[in-house]
Amino acid sequence: MENANLFEQKNETLPPLAVRMRPSNLEEHLGQEHLTGPENFIRSAWESGRLFSIILWGPPGSGKTSLARLLSSRENSRYYELSAVTATVKDVREIIQKGKNHLSMGQQAVLFLDEIHRFNKAQQDALLPAVESGNIVLIGATTENPSFNVISPLLSRSRVLRLKALDESALRKIFVRSLKEDILLSKYEINISEEDKNYLFSNSGGDARKMLNTVDIAFNMLIGHNPVANTIEITKNVLNTALQEKNLLYDRAGDYHYDSISAYIKSMRGSDCDAAIYWLAVMLEGGEDPVFIARRLIILASEDIGNAEPFALTMAVSTMQAVQVIGMPEAMIPLAQATTYMAAAPKSNASYTAIKGARTYVRETGVQTIPLHLRNAPTELMKKENYGLGYRYPHDEGGFSKQNYLPENVEMPIPWYKPKANGYEKFISERLKKLWPERFEKEQGTR
Repeated sequence: MENANLFEQKNETLPPLAVRMRPSNLEEHLGQEHLTGPENFIRSAWESGRLFSIILWGPPGSGKTSLARLLSSRENSRYYELSAVTATVKDVREIIQKGKNHLSMGQQAVLFLDEIHRFNKAQQDALLPAVESGNIVLIGATTENPSFNVISPLLSRSRVLRLKALDESALRKIFVRSLKEDILLSKYEINISEEDKNYLFSNSGGDARKMLNTVDIAFNMLIGHNPVANTIEITKNVLNTALQEKNLLYDRAGDYHYDSISAYIKSMRGSDCDAAIYWLAVMLEGGEDPVFIARRLIILASEDIGNAEPFALTMAVSTMQAVQVIGMPEAMIPLAQATTYMAAAPKSNASYTAIKGARTYVRETGVQTIPLHLRNAPTELMKKENYGLGYRYPHDEGGFSKQNYLPENVEMPIPWYKPKANGYEKFISERLKKLWPERFEKEQGTR
């Protein structure tokens, strides 16, 4: 009965498990050893107590907030936390003023700004003078590439640190620690099979918060059905229910945000217009940033449609511009138009596959010498060195001149660009096979 009393008295006021299990030191902060390990940046800053403005860039649940709190927990630091989703310039200026006051008393103010990419240029500009003067140390957190969303002056005054999604080893350690050390879970004998643990880890997607929230919901479901239990059995069915319950509400900063955009992209990739429109509606109704959606359309247009329908990229870029100009709610109209177009368009990932293959080859073999006949010769000296000598101008030969355009040492086993027989790329495929038959014959022989 002791456990039941604990549940009844404590559970209603306890914060979520993910909050209860925040690391209290760098040893407990797992999965980012490239930053927190010996002689690495975060470790050095932690041990020296010297704080710098930084941008933490990484996926959800990778420990960005925890790192910020750990760094600011040193002596003579005052910590403030804002979310760019809800904060205003007024909120920022109030903290900057507090920072000035703290600095005059020998204390350093640290402002943790979550989702810093949600601040517009004017809001980010308001931070600059305080960061430059040292009135505040800025720790920004973002799941988006800061090169696209954080203004250059702030980036130049900050160190960008890339966090990784947690691997299974890190998730497993965090899970085990939660069962042993959490104020609530440690009072129970919690059983879960190795197979179901692996299921939990794989469905967490490298996100410790998602994993812990799922365990929290599963525990509360089971103990709610049997408040006097001392032993809790967490099964795959329970985990499935917890995962579904967790996703009932759209959270722009959490898991459902990423799961929804994933479902949206996969629906378009699978040419299901109705499913794609459904997920678009889910995101817009949840208050998702329409620019975030438009950026994903640009990526999909090249990665999954490519030259099967070259106009897709033009439409995606135009949609981004339209969304930025008109804003919501009208922005939903061009988004819907682009979504249905992308979903209905023929698909090809040949361009994406080609650049990946070529980059892999370059990394493995190094950069080769550029043939002389492909080099420009704007000066007499270059002409004397035979730059450009022997180059045949394709337009003088009917639009195509068969000559070597690769370095001499490059021996392609098969063509990197292998167009699909879809849409416009079918025409491209037929043309390239006529121009470079030996490459595609070689490819046929490898199948």
